[in-house]
Amino acid sequence: MTKAELIEKIATDAGITKTTATLALNSFMDTVVNALADKKDGKVTLVGFGTFMKVKRKARKGRNPRTGETIKIKACNVVKFRSGKRLKENI
Repeated sequence: MTKAELIEKIATDAGITKTTATLALNSFMDTVVNALADKKDGKVTLVGFGTFMKVKRKARKGRNPRTGETIKIKACNVVKFRSGKRLKENI
């Protein structure tokens, strides 16, 4: 499902215009991004659906697949998603 298809589905289900659905979806995405970026241990929990969490990935060694050369991969923050009970049951 693409973003456009999701907006259309939201608009149909909620009985609102596509413009309003677009604003709502964009607001949701911005809020999640800001919540994860602002806090040290950023976390957004939607009960029944799942949890978005920011996790610090340690620096590690990797291998360039083209040359086989060993390279250093820097530490970074990544976002992980853990699905909730309702989502797990329906998949």
